[in-house]
Amino acid sequence: MAGGNDSGEKTEKPTQKKLDDAAKKGDILQSRELGTALVVMAGIGWLAVTGPSLIGSLSHMLTQGLRFGREDIADFSPAQRGLELLGGIVLPVAGVMFATFVAAIAAPALLGSLGFRPGAFAPKASKLNPGAGLKKIFGTQGLIELLKSIAKVGLLGSVGIWLMWDSMTKIIGMGKAGLAPAIADLGNMFIFTCLVMAGGLFVIAGIDVPTQIMQRSKRLGMSKQDVKDEHKESEGSPELKGQIRRRQFEVLSGSTRQAVAEASVIITNPTHFAVALRYKPGVDAAPVVVARGNDEVAAAIRELADQNGVTILQYPELARAIYFTSRAGQIVNEGLFMAVATILAFVFRVENKMAGEMDRPFISVPDDMRFDTDGRKQ
Repeated sequence: MAGGNDSGEKTEKPTQKKLDDAAKKGDILQSRELGTALVVMAGIGWLAVTGPSLIGSLSHMLTQGLRFGREDIADFSPAQRGLELLGGIVLPVAGVMFATFVAAIAAPALLGSLGFRPGAFAPKASKLNPGAGLKKIFGTQGLIELLKSIAKVGLLGSVGIWLMWDSMTKIIGMGKAGLAPAIADLGNMFIFTCLVMAGGLFVIAGIDVPTQIMQRSKRLGMSKQDVKDEHKESEGSPELKGQIRRRQFEVLSGSTRQAVAEASVIITNPTHFAVALRYKPGVDAAPVVVARGNDEVAAAIRELADQNGVTILQYPELARAIYFTSRAGQIVNEGLFMAVATILAFVFRVENKMAGEMDRPFISVPDDMRFDTDGRKQ
């Protein structure tokens, strides 16, 4: 009974396939707090750099707007006048908008959620259900969002009040200075306050992002049975496996299948290459390569060897060395005799129950016989 309950509990982390399927439906990792922090910081950072030029452009626009000439009365064009006044502030304002736009894109990109997903726009009946909406508002998620909002207001409000209180002496002293210095000081205070509060937003985002990761992982959690079912779907049915196995055998000729069945040992890469070796004392003067292949052929050789009880050993460097230096029907390259002899001796001892897997020997391939998967000498 307990075992049945355990199989239904979501104790396993979501697989990559489950995460990908959820993302296609619009269920992605996202944090509004991170997005807000990045947008605010980008906007304020841009203003901090271009603030003086923006103030200068606004001042020039105001001056020109209040200045009238004879041509303005004789031939006044509101549209042309408006374009002339706005032309000076287009670039500074466009810079702020561009910086915040980039920051808005950067937020999902940092979380690995950037991209267009049509499934997120598909109509869902649950979105039209008032009960589901109320449950979302008054449920656990709604409570968490409320607490986050209260914490955000409390933190940022406290930071703002502290900064204003700390700058109160400066604010009072502005009245004694000229207009231009007062505006400059006020602008600097505004930028500094916003930067500090943006830093507070990053603190909140630093708490929110791990929370969102845990919530999504819990929401997409899987039971052991779910993982097994997904693996079964990915691997395919037994009938499909049988078809794949038949296609693998079709790539081998009849003589090759017979040679693999009679091989002494199969040495693999372990997945990309496979070579079948035969050594029969009194028949073979030296170990012979009876079959070799890569990718599909290698898979077929391994499958056939497994069915015929031929020993399969993983020695990647040796498998590549034999594959790239010998052809089927040829004796193993003499530079590899020592390594192959060591393996054949081990296989003989295993077959006669004189050794086990723990006794598998370490072999060394000569430097001039070492190849990568593309056949280039290393």
